[in-house]
Amino acid sequence: MQMPEPDARVLSRKAEIVARLREVLPADAVIDDEAETRAYECDALTAYRCPPLCAVLPASTEEVSAVLTICHEEGVPVVPRGSGTSLAGGALPTADSVILGVARMNEVLETDYENRFIRVQTGRTNLSVTGAVEEEDFFYAPDPSSQLACAIAGNIAMNSGGAHCLKYGVTTNNLLGVTMVLMDGTVIELGGAHLDPGGLDLLGLVCGSEGQLGVVTEATLRILRKPEGARPVLIAFNSNEVAGECVSDIIKAGVLPVAIEFMDRPCIVACEAFAKAGYPDCEALLIVEVEGSEAEIAEQLGLITQIARRHDPVELREAQDADEAGRIWLGRKSAFGAMGQINDYMCLDGTIPVSALPQVLRRISELSREIGLEVANVFHAGDGNMHPLILFNANQPGELEKCEALGAEILKLCVEVGGCLTGEHGVGIEKRDLMSVQYAPADLEAQMAVKDVFDPGWLLNPAKVFPLAVSEARRAVAAE
Repeated sequence: MQMPEPDARVLSRKAEIVARLREVLPADAVIDDEAETRAYECDALTAYRCPPLCAVLPASTEEVSAVLTICHEEGVPVVPRGSGTSLAGGALPTADSVILGVARMNEVLETDYENRFIRVQTGRTNLSVTGAVEEEDFFYAPDPSSQLACAIAGNIAMNSGGAHCLKYGVTTNNLLGVTMVLMDGTVIELGGAHLDPGGLDLLGLVCGSEGQLGVVTEATLRILRKPEGARPVLIAFNSNEVAGECVSDIIKAGVLPVAIEFMDRPCIVACEAFAKAGYPDCEALLIVEVEGSEAEIAEQLGLITQIARRHDPVELREAQDADEAGRIWLGRKSAFGAMGQINDYMCLDGTIPVSALPQVLRRISELSREIGLEVANVFHAGDGNMHPLILFNANQPGELEKCEALGAEILKLCVEVGGCLTGEHGVGIEKRDLMSVQYAPADLEAQMAVKDVFDPGWLLNPAKVFPLAVSEARRAVAAE
């Protein structure tokens, strides 16, 4: 993966830049030791690494503003970083950049149960948002698999979802307002603790913008009452395609489960060895969860099991209590850790129409055989958000390149069937050079024109989202 050449002028002024940053931040909030900056050289896409010029850890919006003001004046690129869990290289630094981490910004600023919102600093982890309100029987809906570690800042940057996004939506459906600092240090407020603010929907523009437009320091999030009850059912099949057909039929029937999760044999085997969840011996399984009153749960599960039986399942297991429900979810929640026990892998997140699931799963199997790398599938089937895990040996020359080639073909396939390159991981560096597969030159130009308005110097999160040659040319023009 190619990265831009660092700006030699910035590198030569490292001591001066670090000294200026130390003037506006506590001593321990500026990290420039070469060994210590290696902690920030990559995110969860660990195949690519580059130590930054330095890293800073501000604790407030005011400190973020001071940092960005200095970097703007010095012409220094800035890479915003939440918890570093990005699977698309969204927080990968360049050698001449400052990593701006928001991990110290983790406070709850306001909670309003009557109006159902919570305002937090964006370094707070996803799961801890629910932790702050669950005693009052509220929760925060988006639940990425990394929710124990991932930060709200990164969720907003990538518009993250999770297993329950089928019913509750992704981050943009649960984000009410933000405080954001522009590259020149200007602090702006977008949205707020209410629905549909007047004017242009700039909040919708910011959510999913991958740190290209500003650094979000505070977020107002929608919180919801916990449902009366919830119950999952596990449905096992002897074919990926049949499982995909079952998902399509459930959606066509008008049922709205809170989640429909898919796992294929390689993933099932790995999860069973890792978590011992008691999964059956099958080619594919679905975890379908519904919620509501007991009567609502019974009605929904009755229809779902009726649909499933038409597809001749190997096993159909409805959770009878909380312990059994936990075991049904245990393997799925452990999937990424389990796969990491057996090999290196790259996790994709292309999105497709639900009706195309059988066709796409079949073609992924064909591509896997053609290129010679195994693919394990685990994903949010209800909204077609695919997560193929391509297994490879990072220590074997040529395997990473084969993995990238297979990943590119799978993502192109997603676009061909009417889907898109990313559902929740973002573009980052992983998919930037595939953007022209989905977007025409005029479409890319329109997106880059928006960045021109917010970040005219093209200093925020360099080498991400847009094809590298195009973005580097844009940055060169901006620097003149």
